[in-house]
Amino acid sequence: MSSTQEKIELEGVVTEALPNALFCIELDNGHKIIGHLSGKMRIHYIKVVEGDRVIVEVSPYDLSKGRVIRRLNPKK
Repeated sequence: MSSTQEKIELEGVVTEALPNALFCIELDNGHKIIGHLSGKMRIHYIKVVEGDRVIVEVSPYDLSKGRVIRRLNPKK
């Protein structure tokens, strides 16, 4: 198995922005995790603020931390 197959992708809402590109994220299933920006989002200067819906990649070995891989379009 490659490392990309072992990742779990979940959706959530950013509840708090922390220093060093860290975010508190409340997942759709009610759990709260800490997420950091992926490298591509840092390179392309994609900003994430409180209230944004994001997709988080979580390892099955540590479900309390994740990596923000995509910011979804806000609902109007």
